[in-house]
Amino acid sequence: MKYIAIILMLCFELFSSVIKAPILSVNDDTITIKVNHIDVGVSGFVIHKIAPQHTAILKNCVVEAYDPKTKIATLKMNDFSGLVNNSLPHGLWKVKVGDSVELAFGYSRSLLIAPSEEIYYQITKHVQTQWIDPDMFATILSFRGHPTPLKEDFYDLSDGVSIGLLFIFLDKKLYTIDMKSFKILNISDAPLTQDSVKLPFFTRIEDIDANWFGDGSKRMDQYEPHYYELLVKYNPKNKTLYEMVKNNKNPKVKELEDRFEIGK
Repeated sequence: MKYIAIILMLCFELFSSVIKAPILSVNDDTITIKVNHIDVGVSGFVIHKIAPQHTAILKNCVVEAYDPKTKIATLKMNDFSGLVNNSLPHGLWKVKVGDSVELAFGYSRSLLIAPSEEIYYQITKHVQTQWIDPDMFATILSFRGHPTPLKEDFYDLSDGVSIGLLFIFLDKKLYTIDMKSFKILNISDAPLTQDSVKLPFFTRIEDIDANWFGDGSKRMDQYEPHYYELLVKYNPKNKTLYEMVKNNKNPKVKELEDRFEIGK
């Protein structure tokens, strides 16, 4: 168990602080910054300074590429979706050189998707972060009628309560994911024995309401295939994930192998 604790704690230390950097260039919805190290998929905000003591968030942004030689990161921007309030005035500021970005915001707060109560508690007691109760997420899913969680459900949870990281346990591996971009930031060993499965994940909510139709309305019949499918969809070039899927014995997981863009 000490082995598990060391791996998970080292993994989390990589994502425990906010990264700030000025914008070097702007080209339509793409910006560049210089930073010592950053992972592709890390999300954050573009910040504009209005006055000495006042700033405004202009855009969401996600790291799309990083060159370790030049230390230049390229980020894609999209509309800021948090703190929406139609009663407040909206500024007309444009993103420009000299504005700044804040990345890995909310990475101190995390949600864990685990198949059983035992695995949930083994992991949460060995990773020092502010864990968000999965019952909160299950309640939101029930309100939306999504017994099968979608990427959009995770995104909106991140916006609503400022959660940066999502952890998913699959096949004795723990996947660390940026909750907005759904990009895998790290895959670590978590050699825990899975002796039971609660669908769609461990929660004390006994039943999640379902819509009559639409995405997410169908109830899950297996734990692994759905979460692997989500990971593959948003990480089609991840070689480690590819090997995990390729060598999986579950036919529903293995058929996802053709969805990767590796070697194409």
